[in-house]
Amino acid sequence: MNRKLFVILSALLALALILTACAPAAQKITVATDATFKPFEYTDDNGNLVGFDIDLMNEIAKKADLQIEWVNIPFESLLSGLATCQYDMAIAGISIDPERQKQMLFSDPYMDAGLVVVVQKNNTTINSKDDLKGLKVSAQLGTTGEIEAKKIEGVTYKPYDTFDLAFLDLANGQIDAVIADNPVALGFIAANPDKLKTAGPVFNSEQYGIAMCKSKTDLQTKVNTALKELVADGTITDLAKKDLAPAGQ
Repeated sequence: MNRKLFVILSALLALALILTACAPAAQKITVATDATFKPFEYTDDNGNLVGFDIDLMNEIAKKADLQIEWVNIPFESLLSGLATCQYDMAIAGISIDPERQKQMLFSDPYMDAGLVVVVQKNNTTINSKDDLKGLKVSAQLGTTGEIEAKKIEGVTYKPYDTFDLAFLDLANGQIDAVIADNPVALGFIAANPDKLKTAGPVFNSEQYGIAMCKSKTDLQTKVNTALKELVADGTITDLAKKDLAPAGQ
């Protein structure tokens, strides 16, 4: 090799190594989720976290140069842990709610949702939430569905740690109805079309957002910027088609 060329190539290689070494490392963050909320977050047969929210958060991390450490915990623990900044962020189909906003930051909304009543397929007496008075109604602990269930006059409320258990008991006739987020309810109905159905229209229009420790305003800015880019380039639409369509979206 020509000595002059060798010197030039060596200098370029050294410069590349220096630039690589000087490049800022990705910001490490802990992100909490509750992987019982199919199709938004759940585990596959190998125990890996999958679903729309998981894919979305991973895409945000790429855009914002973040390195995620996932923490899979119950929804109630997720909210209380985030309120005390045990975690940097949480994504778990979390509805943006005024009371929650007192304790944590939220990103811009990334999904429109609402609540719906789910009953057994053969039920003919429950046609909306107004028909739930005096009945046994369930939801997942810590969710907005739980808040609405407790508001119903004379209701016997039975909380569940996960919606999987709530819908299983509903299908088996142990409870009269479940109040759940519409996208999640549709997923369970699609998996049990002969046992479950919705009763009445969607109510309490809600939006999902990514929740953050109250002091993490820098992360809020990064996440919102990434979300705008993912909307503009069609990534969120593609993820919805991939992850939500099989569940009946």
